[in-house]
Amino acid sequence: MTQENSTMDQLRWEKFPVLDDGFVCLVDVMGNDSSVVQAARVSYGEGTKKVSDDRTLIRYLLRNRHTTPFEMAEIKILVRVPMDCWRQWIRHRTANVNEYSTRYSVAIDSAQTTPPDQWRTQSESNRQGSARPLSEEQGSKLCESEKAFQLSARQLYDERLEVGVARELARKDLPLCTYTEAYWKIDLHNLLNFLSLRMDSHAQLEIRQYATTIGEKILKPLFPIVWEAFVDYRRESMFFSRLDTGVMQRLNQRGAEQKLSPPFSEELFMEVQDETWKGLKRCRERDECKSKLQRIGLVASE
Repeated sequence: MTQENSTMDQLRWEKFPVLDDGFVCLVDVMGNDSSVVQAARVSYGEGTKKVSDDRTLIRYLLRNRHTTPFEMAEIKILVRVPMDCWRQWIRHRTANVNEYSTRYSVAIDSAQTTPPDQWRTQSESNRQGSARPLSEEQGSKLCESEKAFQLSARQLYDERLEVGVARELARKDLPLCTYTEAYWKIDLHNLLNFLSLRMDSHAQLEIRQYATTIGEKILKPLFPIVWEAFVDYRRESMFFSRLDTGVMQRLNQRGAEQKLSPPFSEELFMEVQDETWKGLKRCRERDECKSKLQRIGLVASE
């Protein structure tokens, strides 16, 4: 038995818990790191083997966005996920999906609950994001009302079924916290795109937990070289636009003229910002540029 088959057999059907009653588990996999390499060498020819080993080639492919070889490997997983989180998930229209049917079967009797310390306020800077947690007292009150609502909603659903209402109609008032299950089959290229977006700090916490579990518990052991390259070139990398590059050049030039060393002040950053940002009271592109330059130590952190 090869190392790859042994890893797959160990992972298959192991349920990795997410949230309070969710999980992800591997159903099947087609391919491994070598599959990506083999697909690439169909295009590049046998000569490629002489100048690069498998790791070097995979890193070259991912670094330079040669995506087709990554489409030659696939994984299929089973997920249990709250419906509101699933709505975000299913927006990635790059997978094959077969979801549990509440027209055919009784809805799963499980609903996601929020711990008292995990109720979050609305972010003031991001319309679709959240910010700091509410107080423990506020969270406890919200948990009480949540529990009462979920029990009432399930009771209403069960009562409809008991009097003979069709499942397709009885389900209409089930809350979005109700868990659903689905098979999700996706190629490696599109999985990396999914993880890049949903593991990001700007993604909702709940789906971020699912993406992180898939990445670290399933993808990493099955495709260790691809995972390493993904972390280096996507997960923990930065993209610099033409405008970002211009700001960096002007910062270094102004710093040399004034005999300053990095990290440069925020005032100097504002002086050399791109012309299209000047005059804007709020500019997300400028904020993102400053954040990236702070991360690499070119601009002082606040």
